[in-house]
Amino acid sequence: MKKLSVIIIGAGGRGRTYCRNMHAMPDKYEVVGVAEPVEVKRNEIRDMCGLPEENCFADWREILSRPKMADIAVIATMDSMHYEPAMKAISLGYHLLLEKPVAPTAKECLEIAKAAEEKGVSVIVCHVLRYTPFYKTLKSIVDSGMIGKVMSVEQIEGVGDIHFSHSFVRGLWHSEKETSPMVIAKTCHDLDIIQWLIGKSCKKVSSFGELTYFREENAPEGSPRRCVDGTCPEKDTCPYNAYALYIENKDGLWWKKGFSHIVATHENFTDEELLEKLKETDWGLCVFHANNDMPDHQIVNMEFEGGVNATLNLNAFNEGGRYTRIFGTKGEVYAFMSDENIHIHTFADKKDHIVSVKETEETIAGGHGGGDVGIVYDLYEYLCGIYQGVSVADIGVSVSNHLIGFAAEEARHGDTVVSLDTFREKLSCQND
Repeated sequence: MKKLSVIIIGAGGRGRTYCRNMHAMPDKYEVVGVAEPVEVKRNEIRDMCGLPEENCFADWREILSRPKMADIAVIATMDSMHYEPAMKAISLGYHLLLEKPVAPTAKECLEIAKAAEEKGVSVIVCHVLRYTPFYKTLKSIVDSGMIGKVMSVEQIEGVGDIHFSHSFVRGLWHSEKETSPMVIAKTCHDLDIIQWLIGKSCKKVSSFGELTYFREENAPEGSPRRCVDGTCPEKDTCPYNAYALYIENKDGLWWKKGFSHIVATHENFTDEELLEKLKETDWGLCVFHANNDMPDHQIVNMEFEGGVNATLNLNAFNEGGRYTRIFGTKGEVYAFMSDENIHIHTFADKKDHIVSVKETEETIAGGHGGGDVGIVYDLYEYLCGIYQGVSVADIGVSVSNHLIGFAAEEARHGDTVVSLDTFREKLSCQND
């Protein structure tokens, strides 16, 4: 069996995840190089994959200044750092596994797609929900015709209160200016799923939303700028208490591990060292005194070809999870991603049906509901020309759902309805 060689550019959480999954398929992949500025993260990839030191780089420019050394480049840098390494890797003839979002601007997304087409390389964007047993089963139900023609889709992206505070108030995605709009950074996943399920092009979009709760005026009276100052009157009851989340971690959830992965500069980082990081980084800030500008709730309304409509509800005020409801001419579907079952009601017989995802042939497990493993598995078959699945989408499809998000932001800020055709024409003029 042919083995594909891989370089990893960006060894943060996502880069390490794809690397681990590829390393676990030694008959399919061989990781041969890494570029990552943080030494402890770079060394983790080096040690995992047995890389020679000369194939480990602190800067992506170094690894891409060499002649092409692999079949695939995994681009898993921060959002604002996707464009340059992606364009350089494409120019060298690499196929890309590109972490979402494609890029923080619509113009850059289109340029990456154009460059890939001209070079004749594949760019697969990490819309990992497509590769989960849950959404693959949901897609098969829609395609079977069981609920007839799809007329409307409702998608709820419950970010989760703590997840939102960790990533979008205190964390790496706290600022639209430094990353990308919330609807792109978090929910290009969901826009992709909506478009995939409907199977048609989006024509119009509107959007409403803002940052309402995680603001200075909602801070408890007398609260300090940092939770670790220990003087907050709400410290014993506040769910966002940074010391409780990142040091005590009584619930054993992933926040402490996630924080440590980001800030640790060496192995075996201690609680004392984590506490010092809380005193100097945004993760130690009170969520009401932070430097954030991402909307904490937003709705996107979409009209697709053939009169099909869809809504995306993105908000922080929940325990977390994705809900999908699909309304068809012959029935309807309700599904919660964390559930093992998909609920269907058919109109003709007035019966309720339950499809157990566990009992389907879709059995891949792992992060993002199995999507992190699924995309790596399908990528191999796709690049080897033996793929027969439905999940893999080319860069053009990915860019089209990104454009829905960028158009939604124009609609939200302009308090208007945006035509996708007009939006594309305007972008085309900018690129001429």
